[in-house]
Amino acid sequence: MSELFWEASVEELMHGVKLADGTYCCLICGERFEEGEVFKVGERFFEAYRAAEVHVQAEHESMFVYLMNMDKKYTGLSDHQKELLSYFKQGVSDKEAAKQIGGSPSTIRNHRFKFKEKEKQARVFLALMQLLKEETGPESLVQIHRGATMVDERYAITSEEQEKVLKTYFKADGTLSQFPSKEKKKIVVLQFLLKRFDVGQQYTEREVNEVIKQVYADFVTIRRYFIEYGFMDRNQDGSAYWVKS
Repeated sequence: MSELFWEASVEELMHGVKLADGTYCCLICGERFEEGEVFKVGERFFEAYRAAEVHVQAEHESMFVYLMNMDKKYTGLSDHQKELLSYFKQGVSDKEAAKQIGGSPSTIRNHRFKFKEKEKQARVFLALMQLLKEETGPESLVQIHRGATMVDERYAITSEEQEKVLKTYFKADGTLSQFPSKEKKKIVVLQFLLKRFDVGQQYTEREVNEVIKQVYADFVTIRRYFIEYGFMDRNQDGSAYWVKS
């Protein structure tokens, strides 16, 4: 669901629902509601879009909570800022918020002002990026997976670079000739290999190894980098692996 999530508009992110190929999708878990159908939720019936909204509220509490719990690399918010926004969402007064987290009401008001300024800057930036896309066409950088760790210049990969790496390291039969040593190339190869696994499915370590071995003999190295780079996650005892979506 990561691709749908990052393609969503601000309004779609607020509601947690996006229309894709005639289906309203929950941007959190991927639950789908076919457009034109009617769905029973509890004792009531809803059309697809409203059913998807009700699903988000019932199963995931709210988009506010979900977005607030996202990593700082996506929100740009510190833990302190998140705490303040939670208080503001609850309608807590500046005086009461100051009591809860320390400081004075004037300090809280200053934070409110900074949030407003941040919102203005975000709107201008979004407008600039949209104008840029209209002038230059769609962004050519490869989409970063949501589980990515330590997002930096290693992930600044163009579509052309990706294609070149895949042609260099993969044979005609689809097997990997060797695992690259350079960071950018590792990411391209790992991202491509990850497509062999289904999102939402759990795999045993043996199953992960078997999938990797079809492409590359050193499955231990690939499996380790899947975890290290945030492409996959596993439970504490290593008995289950899954794609981070």
